Amino acid sequence: MSEVVYEETATMIAAGELQSFVPFGREHCRNHPNAFNLQLRELQPASELWSSDGAAGLVGSLQEVSLQEREKECWQLRKGCVGVKEEDVEFEEELYTAGNVVIWSQGSRTQASSVYKAFTVDSLVQQALWCNFAVPQNKKDVEEVEQTVCIVQSSCVNIHTVTGKDFIAPLPFQVSNVWATKFGLLLERKNAATDAQLNPPGEPLPTVFSMLHPLDEIAPVVCKPLGLFEGSRVQYLSDCTTKIVFSCCQPSIVVSYDTVQAIHSVWLLRKVTHDERSTVLQCPAEPVGTPLGLMTSGFMTSHLRNISRLDSPGGSGTTGLGPGTSCPVGSGSPLHYSALHSHHSKIMTSSPGLHSRIHSPSISNMAALSRAHSPGMAAPSFSGAARFNTSFHSPSPRGHHGLLPSPNSTINETMLVPEMEPIIPDLCMEQLWSETVTAGCHRELSSQASKVFLTSDLCENRYLCYLVESHQQLRCVKFIESNNTSQLIFTAVTTIPAKDAEPLQNIDATLVLEACGSLVLYTGITRVSKVFVPGLLSPTFSLTNQIPHLSTPVENVSTPANAGSRHLQRLDEAVMPSPVSELRGPNIKHHEGSFLEDYTFQQSTPYIHALRDPVCNRVTLELSSGTMLRISIPEIATSELVRKCLQAICFILPKEAAMKVLVKWYNIYNAPGGPSAHAEWILFVTCFMTLMGYNTERLTWTRNLHFEVPLSPVIAAKKARPSDGGSDEDWDYLLGSHYHRQMTFQPICGPVESSGSNSTLTTEADGLLSVSSPSSPSLKLDTSAPLFPHIPALFYVLHLLYQELQLDGLQRARASSLVCVLQQLARDLQLEEYVDLYWRDYPSLISGFTETCLIDQALIGQMQRPSFLRAEPPCVFSWLSCCLRGEEIPPFPYLVGICERTRLLVLSYALYVIGDENATSTDVSKYLVKLSAGQKSSAGEPHYRRQSSVKAKLSSENLAEQLVVWLTSEGFTLKDLESVPFGVALPIREAIYRCREQPCSDWSEDVCLLIGRQDLTKQAHKMTLAKSKASVGSGLSLEPPAATEADEEEDGMSDIIQEVTGLIWSQDLRVQEVRRLLQSSRPVRVSVVQLPEVSDHEYIEEKENKLLQMCQRTMALPVGRGLFTLFSYHPVPTEPLPVPKLNLTGRAPPRNTMVDLNSGNIDVPPNMTSWPSFHNGVAAGLKIAPASQVDSAWIAYNKPKSPELANEYAGFLMALGLNGHLTKLATLNIHDYLTKGHEMTSIGLLLGVSSAKLGTMDMSITRLLSIHIPALLPPTSTELDVPHNVQVAAVIGIGLVYQGTGHRHNAEVLLSEIGRPPGPEMEYCTDRESYSLAAGLALGMVCLGHGSNLIGMTDLNVPEQLYQYMVGGHRRAQAGANRERHKSPSYQIKEGDTINVDVTCPGATLALAMIYLKTNNRSIADWLKPPDTWFLLDFIKPEFLLLRTLARCLIMWDEILPNTEWVKSNIPQIMRGTFDPSEDINMETMAQAQDYITAGACMALGLRFAGSANSDAFDCLYEFARTFMKIMSFAGTAAVQTGYYNLQTGLSMILLAMSMVMAGTGDLKVLQLCRFFHKRTGGEMNYGFHMAHHMALGLLFLGGGRYTLSTSNSSIAALLCALYPHFPAHSTDNRYHLQALRHLAVLAAEPRLLVPVDVDSLKPCYALLEVTYKETKWYDETTVELMAPTMLPELHLLKRVKVKGPRYWELSIDLSKETQHLKSILSRDGVLYVKLRAGQLPYKDDPQGWKSLLASTINHRNSGVRAFKAETISEFTSEPALLSFAEFFCKTSEGMKHREDTLVLFSAMLYECVTQECPEMLPTYIAIEQAVEALRRGDVLQTFPLWQLRLVVELWDRRVLQGSANRHDALLTSEFLPVMKNIVDVALDSWLKDNSSVLRTYMRGETLPKDAQSIMLACFLVYRSIPCLRNTHTHLEGSSSLGDLLSRSRQLGIPLRDLLRLVPVLSGSATGPQTLPGFPLPAF
Repeated sequence: MSEVVYEETATMIAAGELQSFVPFGREHCRNHPNAFNLQLRELQPASELWSSDGAAGLVGSLQEVSLQEREKECWQLRKGCVGVKEEDVEFEEELYTAGNVVIWSQGSRTQASSVYKAFTVDSLVQQALWCNFAVPQNKKDVEEVEQTVCIVQSSCVNIHTVTGKDFIAPLPFQVSNVWATKFGLLLERKNAATDAQLNPPGEPLPTVFSMLHPLDEIAPVVCKPLGLFEGSRVQYLSDCTTKIVFSCCQPSIVVSYDTVQAIHSVWLLRKVTHDERSTVLQCPAEPVGTPLGLMTSGFMTSHLRNISRLDSPGGSGTTGLGPGTSCPVGSGSPLHYSALHSHHSKIMTSSPGLHSRIHSPSISNMAALSRAHSPGMAAPSFSGAARFNTSFHSPSPRGHHGLLPSPNSTINETMLVPEMEPIIPDLCMEQLWSETVTAGCHRELSSQASKVFLTSDLCENRYLCYLVESHQQLRCVKFIESNNTSQLIFTAVTTIPAKDAEPLQNIDATLVLEACGSLVLYTGITRVSKVFVPGLLSPTFSLTNQIPHLSTPVENVSTPANAGSRHLQRLDEAVMPSPVSELRGPNIKHHEGSFLEDYTFQQSTPYIHALRDPVCNRVTLELSSGTMLRISIPEIATSELVRKCLQAICFILPKEAAMKVLVKWYNIYNAPGGPSAHAEWILFVTCFMTLMGYNTERLTWTRNLHFEVPLSPVIAAKKARPSDGGSDEDWDYLLGSHYHRQMTFQPICGPVESSGSNSTLTTEADGLLSVSSPSSPSLKLDTSAPLFPHIPALFYVLHLLYQELQLDGLQRARASSLVCVLQQLARDLQLEEYVDLYWRDYPSLISGFTETCLIDQALIGQMQRPSFLRAEPPCVFSWLSCCLRGEEIPPFPYLVGICERTRLLVLSYALYVIGDENATSTDVSKYLVKLSAGQKSSAGEPHYRRQSSVKAKLSSENLAEQLVVWLTSEGFTLKDLESVPFGVALPIREAIYRCREQPCSDWSEDVCLLIGRQDLTKQAHKMTLAKSKASVGSGLSLEPPAATEADEEEDGMSDIIQEVTGLIWSQDLRVQEVRRLLQSSRPVRVSVVQLPEVSDHEYIEEKENKLLQMCQRTMALPVGRGLFTLFSYHPVPTEPLPVPKLNLTGRAPPRNTMVDLNSGNIDVPPNMTSWPSFHNGVAAGLKIAPASQVDSAWIAYNKPKSPELANEYAGFLMALGLNGHLTKLATLNIHDYLTKGHEMTSIGLLLGVSSAKLGTMDMSITRLLSIHIPALLPPTSTELDVPHNVQVAAVIGIGLVYQGTGHRHNAEVLLSEIGRPPGPEMEYCTDRESYSLAAGLALGMVCLGHGSNLIGMTDLNVPEQLYQYMVGGHRRAQAGANRERHKSPSYQIKEGDTINVDVTCPGATLALAMIYLKTNNRSIADWLKPPDTWFLLDFIKPEFLLLRTLARCLIMWDEILPNTEWVKSNIPQIMRGTFDPSEDINMETMAQAQDYITAGACMALGLRFAGSANSDAFDCLYEFARTFMKIMSFAGTAAVQTGYYNLQTGLSMILLAMSMVMAGTGDLKVLQLCRFFHKRTGGEMNYGFHMAHHMALGLLFLGGGRYTLSTSNSSIAALLCALYPHFPAHSTDNRYHLQALRHLAVLAAEPRLLVPVDVDSLKPCYALLEVTYKETKWYDETTVELMAPTMLPELHLLKRVKVKGPRYWELSIDLSKETQHLKSILSRDGVLYVKLRAGQLPYKDDPQGWKSLLASTINHRNSGVRAFKAETISEFTSEPALLSFAEFFCKTSEGMKHREDTLVLFSAMLYECVTQECPEMLPTYIAIEQAVEALRRGDVLQTFPLWQLRLVVELWDRRVLQGSANRHDALLTSEFLPVMKNIVDVALDSWLKDNSSVLRTYMRGETLPKDAQSIMLACFLVYRSIPCLRNTHTHLEGSSSLGDLLSRSRQLGIPLRDLLRLVPVLSGSATGPQTLPGFPLPAF
């Protein structure tokens, strides 16, 4: 075995945060109300007993407390993982079990623990654990994870999910242990050891089972061992010697232990493959008990095994994993397996061992075991004694046998049916590794692991560790994941002596308790140091006996598979499953007896004797005194900078070296009593430099670092570390501050000449003045230092880290700390250009450092100078700058996982600025070069590439979109963007700005957030919430405004969303008017004038007669009201649905006396109100929105108490069917309702259920309907007495359920039912018309739109048969089953053998219309033409002409045109010509025929343009309506001829057609017509006409204006049923058409209202839409503008819907791709989120757009900025940042008088941001302004702002070069940038004028004079992009001519503009920037 790799010399670190630990659940349990607590309360906790009475009491109390009280409790902890994304809310979760209570609590260091959930179950809890189940979603392979707590009892597992679902899964056998895995639960069956002795060696049953979901069956697990002989066979895991000791989710592995061979194995747990499944389930041809290929992996036969087990007293029976894992001796088995078999076929199998065993299990037994028994039988729940832990830890050892009665005696063998289908296995365990059997193994001690966990070391090696307590060893197996991550490869095993151990997940370490009692920290297998726990002495004694220790839980510690940057921070901790502890508390193990007898108390101080419950870096120590302490082990670094440096160092160093560095650092940093955290960076520098061989005491600047910390940490006294309040970030900030630099480095850079001031420096003072002089020997490097050879590589990675820090505004302060180390290394490696780069970045800082340390030339060879270290330093800013200038650039080096920001920004520039669309995918290597630790020097030169090779075809829009999408996919957010330096971020901001204008509708939520379109984010968010139905219309407040009058009676219409209707119809009160017209809950006004000759009694009668007429109207209102309030209400599940009363009383003025119909003065028809109250119930039920939460209980809860309301409830049921909720009603309740025999309830229920199951062919519903249709029952069945109306409803129900399916049998039955003859005897004689019509409608629905393509129905001759029904003729013989029925004729009606056309015609006509709907089949349409001779016309009822015309037009759908000519073209020629008076023409016939045909054509027109609001169609219909009304108003000849009734029918149909066209639009003209008819109550105006007129009104305001009609086939069919043109004459009339069908119109409604909702205020608002229609044969592609909220046309007609500017951000929904997105928006109240642009007001406040911010600039182009008052900003934007900026920075206040110009500038910036729509640019503007201002004043400290300005200017130049066309895209468009640029130029030029000599000195490479203004020089060099010229061969000086100069500068890449600045300096004239002749200085 390889021993520990590297141990630092005896060091010690201090543990922090000691606190005593008591499981929270224990406290909570004491107060938890259940009987178990009563015993608990009387016992004191063990800790108190220890201290009170000495050793004598001690033994007693231990026995008492530990064995009884603690026996029952156990707990486990894990890191909290409640869905908080970025913010690390670190807390611990505890799952505590005691008795039958399980408590899940959460708490953190900052927050006290609290109970999250507490569960109490019926029997003792054996085990409680957390487990995540994967629930497959119906779409794709997305699995959703359900987090659950599983509570195992003896007979079942209770599973509670976090979302609140509860499951109980019965256990078919006794379970010894349950394990959580990635897939679900693994269950280990409890085995009876005595099995094999009692029976001959039978076939063993599987021992391990899996449960993938609480609702799934428990299935056996298959295993695939490593085969020795014939390859590995797949078999069930059925060996009871194999115990699982550990399971883990990530990677998905299981560790098992073989109790006989004493070896551990590791298995991969995965889903079983198809082949493996079939291998296991293959069944040879055996008669009964087909055996499976079950194999087991044991050694001896069960018989021998059991004997050997019983003989070894200390065998696996007593030691082992603690309760419940090893086979308990004598817990009886659930079944005697051998008794189940009738056949034993012997199969020889090979096993992992050397021997083989014979087994023949048969599948049926397996199945029988898990299915044939109720859990009660198979798993008898005995008293607690049955549980293993109680029987085991009882002080007196019981006998081995007979502990449990063997339950097999209770089971009768005959119960088991052998042929049961097998259970299909789900999971497979594939063996990956197993221990080698050690020869000198102490067989008598069980070497079973008591703890197994995964851990990893600081260098990302991963280990599986298991603690073998009996050997006091921790064995660590290193493993690696293979490349495809599916396979784990296990390598070497290392043994660490340990008594106990726990992993510390997030610091990649393991805490080991050694046998001597000291704590040692390991990382992987490297020993780091001892851990010093304050307050506990290190034990110095030795015990005679082995120290007993409590059993500790096996921890399921899992390590994430993707170890990215793990040694510093574990990111994926949150997704880890919890450590799952065994069902054991701190139970004391008994070896042979109690250890207390042979234990000698040698010392009184407690010592640590076990560890448990590790979470992150905290762990609990169990002391020998029984108390527990929780300690935390310090992390490797707290400061971000040190963390990053360590990461980079480990990245580049070989693993061993890296490990040394980390261990060394860890010890120094965490030494007990060491420095507090604030000196972390100083400590790190010292440690790091020392490891590289520097003598930090002699190097001045490092020595000065210790001014703050007087002593080096190693010498410091070991005192406890003081806690310090601040954080190290504050300190880093201070270190980076200018002040600190001046203070710290003063003694070095200041008094260097007077070297006497610093005595230690005298010797070196001379050497410091010039770099070249040889340094004193004391500054030599120690070449033996461990990191000396790696200095160049380390320097380079730290340089790259420095570049990374420069790109993050939050980290940049730390870069200045790092630069000190870098410059030192750069000087010593003699890398001039690097030093120059650092000097340019921090001029004031670097000029202070001058020391160099000599490295012997000879030793330089020892250094491994890596190939990637180039003389030219990589600088990310200059790389980006070259990018913008379009120069060729080498790829930029970066460290994977460390320099992520560099990678992101470099690729972003490559993609967006260079325009290479493959930059982020295939061409990454052109822009980035990855560094890897072992790069050889032979690496080729990077390929430079020319800029021009880029494909220029990509428009910038695409690039911008690509960039934004890519950044989001990389996890880049707006927060990250804020920390990117402003110059670097500008192109990204520009891309975002471009995308914001026209985003794709299918972008993800995150992309929309990044581009600042919250409207889209919100929309996307709503999309995801579609699952949880509660989110419906959450944007709209659905609460109605408070009722205007408290006493206003509920009229059932208060739920219309006022906010929306108020926007749609903002000019008038039409919605209130509709409410007034449709309300039926208040008394009507009966005004009858009492004439003098009328007696009082007659007057009362007159009033009541008048009221009766009015009531005809009131009773018809609910049908319209249902349509008006459609889907507008979300019921509260705890309250019944409010149903408004149907009020049939009246009030007579002037005294308002009550008029009542029940006074007995006049005859009122019986049952008059039964149908109206049904309609009232439907209207109430239709209010419920389909998305509401309605369940079976609530439906039943609404059932009224009083029988007179039964009709209303019947209607309510029908309505629930229409909105889809009736599917939730339990079948039991449906049956219950139907058996009541209440006719109305049956009608409502049948129609409701059928509508809910529209077109599904649902079998259960079909059975339900068939019972009510005699024709569908077998002829011999009992005749049921089904009321006629119920039969009608059932027939229509069949049509609905089979709609559009073309079902052959139903079509045949319905076809014959159209012509069903009356009889037999007295049956079927009344209301035959409605039945025939229903059969016709149902037939039409079944074959809807199939036309002539009816599959398999040619022999039925459907069209011919229907034609015969329509025109009459000889009746065909009844075919088929119903022939018997009609043998005896009807006793009432004699029809003869011809068809009664009056009965069959309407149904047949409409059936033809529906079958051939929209097929344009001319031959069928011609059958329906009205006859063209007078003779034939006389034979047809005028009403049927209406139907025929309607049917014909529907078939010829595409020929319907919205004009009067087309309508008139339907009237036959003979009626249109002039009449010859000699002919005998019946004028009445002609007039009626004309009117009915016109009405039919209008009806067809209405259906064709339903819901389209087509103005032509409306005008045409309106004209006909006016014509009809004119005719009616003449009491003259024509009206008499046609007859009032016929005219009124025609008019009603035209009115309905109009309201269909204008459905949902609330058109005023139609409303006026409806109101006109509403007022007419007398005369011929009967119940049916009122119903028609109010249905028209309801359709007009369908769903309160949110719904409209669809013209799909299904909708047309529903409308034909609902608007059948024969309305009832009175309220009980169902002769021609069942009244209930009127409500089917709802099935044609669809939501098409689009309501824009302002995303900020969440209020509905107006927005301009642009709707583009697809091209059709009637019109080209057209675009219309609509002001939303508006009804959209039908979606299949549209190509695109777009929210138009200028007020709102544009948003386009493309329907040519898919309509699902828009459909889901419309179905959720049509809420479309829109975002107001800044500087704009909503249309409501500013209809014309005159008040907008830009409006003022239209008149005076330039005064815009000046006219702008910052105060007014609040009107135009709601962004708090802008408002406060205006408040504090743009208002003149007292102190700001002198800053007037600044205020103006700020106001201008604000104005610019608001009008340009980019408020996020404000910080950039301010940053530019600040940078320029600082330069002008000359107090620049670092050149960083100039780098940024340079990038901004270069981007601007690039945009200008691309042509002014693109300039509107650029963000900085105003005059602002040129002004700023000019100020910079002026400042730098004036400096150059005075200091050209300094520049010249620098360019010659000479040392600068000490007083030189190095800062301004650096600024100049950076801004003018002048490269470091020291090592260049071209000296620009002395160039003779400008051309010469240009050619030389070309090689250096200095831009021309900047070169011209240099010309005067170079040409030698120091008199200032004179230009060469003809070269004026460019101003820009």
